[in-house]
Amino acid sequence: MTVFPALRRKKVDRLAIAAQFTPHGAAGAAGPIAGRFMKWLFLRVLATAVLGTASASLSGTAQNPASAPASSSAAPAAPAPQPPEPSSPSGKVIFSRSTDESGNTTTTAGLAAQTAPKVTAEPTAVDADRLSVAFTALDLEVHLQTAAHRIAVRARLTVRNDGKNPLTRIPLQISSSLNWEQIRVDGRDAAFPVATLNSDTDHTGQLHEAAVPLPAPLPPGQTLTLDTVYSGTIVPSAHRLLTLGTPEAIALHSDWDEISPDFTGLRGFGNVVWYPVSTVPAILGDGARLFDEIGRHKLSLTHTQFALHLTVEFPHGNAPTVALVNGQAAPLRVTDAEGLDADLSGIATASFDAPALGFVAPSLFVAVRKAHPAANLTAYAAPDNNIAVETWLIEDAAVTPFVQEWLGSRPRSPLTLLDLPDPEDAPYETGTLLVTNLGVGPADRLDGVLVHGLAHAYLASPHQPLPAWLNEGVATFLESGWVEKQHGRDRALQMLESDRPSLALIEPPSPGTSAGVPLALATAPVYYRTKAAYVLWMLRDLTSDQTLSTVLRGLIADGESGKSPNGIPARSLQALLKQAGVARDLSWFFSDWIDTDKGLPDLTIDSVFPNPAQAGTYLVAINIANAGYAAADVPVTVRTAKSTLTERVFIPAHGNAVERMVVMGPPTQVQVNDGTVPETTASVHVKDIHPQSPDERPARPPGSSSSSSAAGSDQPQE
Repeated sequence: MTVFPALRRKKVDRLAIAAQFTPHGAAGAAGPIAGRFMKWLFLRVLATAVLGTASASLSGTAQNPASAPASSSAAPAAPAPQPPEPSSPSGKVIFSRSTDESGNTTTTAGLAAQTAPKVTAEPTAVDADRLSVAFTALDLEVHLQTAAHRIAVRARLTVRNDGKNPLTRIPLQISSSLNWEQIRVDGRDAAFPVATLNSDTDHTGQLHEAAVPLPAPLPPGQTLTLDTVYSGTIVPSAHRLLTLGTPEAIALHSDWDEISPDFTGLRGFGNVVWYPVSTVPAILGDGARLFDEIGRHKLSLTHTQFALHLTVEFPHGNAPTVALVNGQAAPLRVTDAEGLDADLSGIATASFDAPALGFVAPSLFVAVRKAHPAANLTAYAAPDNNIAVETWLIEDAAVTPFVQEWLGSRPRSPLTLLDLPDPEDAPYETGTLLVTNLGVGPADRLDGVLVHGLAHAYLASPHQPLPAWLNEGVATFLESGWVEKQHGRDRALQMLESDRPSLALIEPPSPGTSAGVPLALATAPVYYRTKAAYVLWMLRDLTSDQTLSTVLRGLIADGESGKSPNGIPARSLQALLKQAGVARDLSWFFSDWIDTDKGLPDLTIDSVFPNPAQAGTYLVAINIANAGYAAADVPVTVRTAKSTLTERVFIPAHGNAVERMVVMGPPTQVQVNDGTVPETTASVHVKDIHPQSPDERPARPPGSSSSSSAAGSDQPQE
């Protein structure tokens, strides 16, 4: 078309920031903050409306003068009604960026030039400062230019001093692919230095840290609000993995975060730091320090208020169909210039609010995908997988009844599946979102993934997220329960055993050697997944399937009603167990396994006394020792050539227990623990007693410790 020469000659990318920011609390993209911050995004749409050639789908947007300032770059081809002249914002331009047809960019600085950050070779902040900063609220206004891989963000942050000393500066970090442009404290511009930190919490392997000086020290426990502006480009980067010698193909399939027209995936801290953080630098290869820091960051955001107002500028005809914030769907409002100049970009907006983040790193996904809805999930597939995705929907129907048996008739939130751009890309999970390749895979693999994901969908709470150990622990427990249902209990216990050595390695050998980690404060997956799943298996065996199901449904109901404003502590489980009819005192269990971390039990079979009794029966006395600091309630089994008898036995921490059992016929084997209670070494202990022949010797469970000795009617078997 020839009526838009000015628009074709010059693409304007103008970002106006008011000198006085509006108060916190805008609920949507059309709120007072977004109205001033994102006016420039609708420049082209309004210009089209002035010309009188806009389609009906654009007219509604063009008629809103508060969200689109009039453009003087083009004149109408015919007389047309003019919209009211918009009022000028009561602020000042801090920078104006323009890009011409050749891709050359010109930036004109205003107020921002007076407070441009000073680049320093060494950081001025220290770890004590970084660890003291806690974010109580994040309010982000995000603009994506997908074709240019660009992001521009205004972030309003409320921080609290959780340290013991007053803070004279606030360290704020973002990815090294982004640049700080302005930071304001108490409505005034701050002059701040920026240093580059080596940290593998970002895929580039570096962070840009602004050390924001405060006009007055911030006392411990007090809060402060900062307004920040930053921007840059985000493309796939595997620098941190390549530095370790990882093959490039593998590295790029792991670090796939990017902004692009077809797929934008920003996984947050630990992958790409697209929002401000204050953390201690951590490097891959330095033990578990990086993963500990990722967990500490997630835990620190558990009760953080979060709001995001998103605007996406996309190429004409390539509108995104799904936006997901922290794993939750954010409905898109799309305006595309169909039938007009192909150079005109479309605009999509979305808003998301959460009273508390939960144990997550904030993430953002925007993609062009086709939706495939099912009963409890929606799968967004790429064109190549629109047929293969049906397998996922079929398996969803297959596993749903099992999840319903444990958690109830329907989930709080639907599970979302998002197709990755490359089938080799590593999967990612957050909340009720699973980002993975939706091509066909083995049914049993899909089943376990779907059980895990559906559990998160049931547990998701809009009011108050569950602690990580319950959210992830229940999902892992049900995943192993599905394996038990499909392949038997031994196979499920093998699944638990595969993760036990890692748990035993990280657990303190005694309460005196280290403080340990109570489950409510767990930041490592080995605690909030592995140990939590073991805890739920033990509760199941100490009560019953029906009782544990009732308790889990009670947790879900409490989360829906928002009864627990500070999260759901472990003692709520105790109350729910009592309400479910459990009369047994389980305070020892919560004390040793949940509320505190006393390590793992260390059981041994000290001795076995098999003695003939009457009518062919034998009285078998088993002496069990526990060298660990955590008490255990385990199954003890005595086998004969023709029968098996199992009873549960409680062994106190650093104590002994003697169990006497009567069996028919001479005993051939004693087993203590079946793998449901994790121990420091083997979790299954077997002692053979006088097997009459190899054919009669009972099979020994995998991963067990064992001994064998001759039997004497009145001598202990040691």
